[in-house]
Amino acid sequence: MKHYKAYLIDLDGTMYKGNEQIDGATQFIEYLNKHEIPHLFVTNNSTKEPAEVVEKLKAMGVTAKPDEVVTSAIATAEYIAEAHPGASIYMLGGSGLEQALTNHGLVIKNDEFVDYVVIGLDEAVTYEKLATATLGVRNGATFISTNKDVSIPKERGFLPGNGAITSVVSTSTGVQPTFIGKPEPIIMNKAMEILGLDCSEVAMVGDLYDTDILSGINVNMDTIHVQTGVSSLDEVKLKDVPPTYSFKDLNEVIKELEI
Repeated sequence: MKHYKAYLIDLDGTMYKGNEQIDGATQFIEYLNKHEIPHLFVTNNSTKEPAEVVEKLKAMGVTAKPDEVVTSAIATAEYIAEAHPGASIYMLGGSGLEQALTNHGLVIKNDEFVDYVVIGLDEAVTYEKLATATLGVRNGATFISTNKDVSIPKERGFLPGNGAITSVVSTSTGVQPTFIGKPEPIIMNKAMEILGLDCSEVAMVGDLYDTDILSGINVNMDTIHVQTGVSSLDEVKLKDVPPTYSFKDLNEVIKELEI
C-alpha cells in the first residue's frame, strides 16, 4: 500500500460504533502520532462539538485534539457565513450544530420566517420541528442539510441518520437541500485547506462507501475502506469505482504501512 503524507479519518463505523471502540482504532492513531503523520477526523456527525469528540476519543484511549476534528456542523456554518453573513437560521440538530452556527455569527430563530433551514442529526426530533422546517422551506428559506447519511451505526444496530430526517422535509416540500458533509466536496475542501496538501498526497479512511469512500473519489483522493461499519467488502467490490484499498480493520492497515 502507498504511504501517504496525511490521512482523513471517519469516526462512526471506523473508530467506534456508538460508545464501543472498534479494534485497531487506538493502534492506528498511535502509529500516525509516532511517525508524526498529520491526520484529521472528518465526520458527518453534527451533534457534537470538536472538544466533545476529543473527549469521547480520549475515553477510548485515542489521543486527539479539537483542531484535528472537522465536523459537518463546522463546514455548514462556514458555508453559510461566507454566503450570507449574519443570516437567520431555523435548525434541527444538536449542540454541535448550534454552537458552530452561533460561533460564525449566524442567528438561530425558532420560527419559519428565516433565511436558511438547516437540518442536522436531531435525536429528539418531533413532528412540530419537522413542520416548522417544512414551512420555512415553503416560505423560501434556503434548504441546507449537514449530510446524506440515511443510517448511523450504534450499539443497538443501524439507526436512522440525518439523511432520513432530511428526507421528510424534502419529500414534503419537493425541494432538495444542499448537502455539506461527505461525500460532498465542501467538507473535503475544508479539510484539505487545513492540511495544506494536495489530494494526491492524502488518503480518506472510512467504512461507508456512499459517504466516506465517495468523498475521496469525488476529490480525486485515494480511499481506504475498512470493513468495520456499514459497507461490506462484497458491496464495495461491486461499485463502478471501488475503493483504492479495502481491509478488515485498521490493524490490517497498520500491517501494510509497516511493510
